[in-house]
Amino acid sequence: MNADGLTASELIAIDVHTHAEVSRDGRSSLSPELLGASADYFKAHGHRQPAIDETAAYYRERRMAAVVFTVDAEHATGHPRIANEEIAEDCAKHPETLIPFASIDPHKGRAGVREARRLVEAYGVRGFKFHPSIQGFAPDDRLAYPMYEAIEELGAVALFHTGQTGIGARVRGGGGIRLKYSNPMLVDDVAVDFPDLRIILAHPSFPWQDEALAVATHKEHVHIDLSGWSPKYFPPQLIRYANSLLQDKVLFGSDYPVLTPDRWLADFAALEIKDTVRPKILKENAARLLLRENP
Repeated sequence: MNADGLTASELIAIDVHTHAEVSRDGRSSLSPELLGASADYFKAHGHRQPAIDETAAYYRERRMAAVVFTVDAEHATGHPRIANEEIAEDCAKHPETLIPFASIDPHKGRAGVREARRLVEAYGVRGFKFHPSIQGFAPDDRLAYPMYEAIEELGAVALFHTGQTGIGARVRGGGGIRLKYSNPMLVDDVAVDFPDLRIILAHPSFPWQDEALAVATHKEHVHIDLSGWSPKYFPPQLIRYANSLLQDKVLFGSDYPVLTPDRWLADFAALEIKDTVRPKILKENAARLLLRENP
């Protein structure tokens, strides 16, 4: 067992991509317009966002661990975020199941860097979620570099949304959200300038899947998570690389609660993934990256 209470050998899988988008007092991290667009896109109307305690119970029942985070996009959207401390505190009640990540809008500058250090050192946060399209910045913009420097120094993980997003889809002007910021090639400079920073490119990166594969193949500490898509829709080149060159760098992620691990795993079972690779994707790669242990 590691210091956080998680023992990879006792887990079936580690889900590196789940959301906590409602605060304890019921406030959402995004505006009703943007959330409604996402619900339309994912056909998730009537879907209820679970509290963190419910998420913990859900994953504990399935003998899985889960990374949990929100998105701080106050600068671009004007909508107040959910406090990172709240999420970390609620995750800390379930150390055998939940792994807390944080999200800090890069536009917060030095204040954001101070917050990142405090969250890791005082709250046990293990990584940071960036959503460039919603936060309104290019990953290679120097405004975010002090944040990356701190995350690298702290030994934490930087997880970047990549590819299209359902948030803002079909809203007038896309709700102001610019897809171009989520091209994974924009993370290549980050991987060069911060060579020890552990990076996850989230999602099959439509329409830039080949760019994501290129960056992950070329840069030592860049990984890919498979969240947000049912595996039956994965492009063939993603499956091919997951089975070969990137078998040690591809990670199970669901995008819970929008996409449940139950559905994801059922569809993943039907893919032609090598028997030696399947446990790496489901658990072993994440255990090395997040828990610093070999399962």
